Amino acid sequence: MDVKVLGAANEVGRSGFLVNCDGTKLLLDYGVMFGRRGSPPQYPIHVKPKDVDAIIITHAHLDHSGNVPSLFVSGNTDVYATPPTFDLSKLLINDMLKIEKNAHPFDLPELNNMMKNAKEVGFREKVTKGNATFEFRNSGHVIGGSTVLVESKDKKLFYTGDIKTNGSRMLKEMDLDMGEIDLLITESTYAKTEQKPRIESERELIEFANEVMDRKGILFVPSFSVERSQEIACILRSANFKHKIIMDGMALKVNEIMFKHPEYLRDPKVFSEAIKSATAIREHAERKRAMGEPCVVISPAGMLVGGNAVYYLQQLSFDSKNGIALVSYQGEGTPGKKLLDTGMVSTRGKDLHVKAEVKQFQFSGHADKKELFDMIKRIKGNPKVWTVHGDSESCVSFAQEIHEKFGFDTYAPAVNDEITI
Repeated sequence: MDVKVLGAANEVGRSGFLVNCDGTKLLLDYGVMFGRRGSPPQYPIHVKPKDVDAIIITHAHLDHSGNVPSLFVSGNTDVYATPPTFDLSKLLINDMLKIEKNAHPFDLPELNNMMKNAKEVGFREKVTKGNATFEFRNSGHVIGGSTVLVESKDKKLFYTGDIKTNGSRMLKEMDLDMGEIDLLITESTYAKTEQKPRIESERELIEFANEVMDRKGILFVPSFSVERSQEIACILRSANFKHKIIMDGMALKVNEIMFKHPEYLRDPKVFSEAIKSATAIREHAERKRAMGEPCVVISPAGMLVGGNAVYYLQQLSFDSKNGIALVSYQGEGTPGKKLLDTGMVSTRGKDLHVKAEVKQFQFSGHADKKELFDMIKRIKGNPKVWTVHGDSESCVSFAQEIHEKFGFDTYAPAVNDEITI
């Protein structure tokens, strides 16, 4: 079994790994990476569709799925993912194409062709393709999100994609029962970071929400449309939050997809109650009316880059009764990062100081250092280990620590690197 890195080496984005199983070639993820605003997107190394026997998508986030339609410009091949991953990938890629017109080497026809070649696979369903077999396992990262176990000629590769070993209020914990493996390709996004326990972040968010309500204000929660928006609604619902909760933007479409796939949720009942009790905003005229009383507003985008979040930010930032809860990662150069670091927002061409109270809360969908090492402890066999999907320093230091603690042969690969097991 030979594996080649196409992207996601010493960086977060454009994931892609080409696995050659004695002539059967599997492509694990094929994503896109977005730079600072205004800079062009970046892609993994190009592969020809005719040279790939199957494409395997671990989950719908664009850094793992966003470039798959490029393989349908001049050819076809089978694409495998869980049902929620296909539904969400179609939604997110379609939105990307709408926002970034003519920025990518493919468009809606290629996306539609990708979906025509979609092969839905559930967790732990073994698929045979030529000289290889593979199956998806629950990753705990996003609904339908998977790790991948590939087997060929008594060799086993385990690719994590993105993982959250303990899961979340929305998702069950990661499935780590896969027997002995020969190669582990693991994400390293937060390999240097220890996050606050989820239960503490939830308690602090609820306290902040109640404080804002007590002063008759509105709490704005800019949040990623996939998973994070729904998780925040579920947290408030589980805490018997008494005030109105508003949901807006693409999160509403994601809600519909999640209702289609309750078997992929930790507690479908809590999810259903939380979403059905929230007020869905579908028309611009409804927004101002809905904020006529103390309430919580959950709306994408999580980093305040576009979306309906811009409207709420401008409406709510300049009243000290209000609050802004940042519950998503804030990338460098984004309005969310600017707000967090400077307390300022840009409106009508001017930078203005925000009067609303701003707080950040840790709700990452990625495993932190402790969780990653807990996963490594549970790995069976004596595998070689590749550390990927993190900044250069994180990948290298994580590889060194794994080698020191467990004795595994570890390496932080670069794009184009190959390994044989």
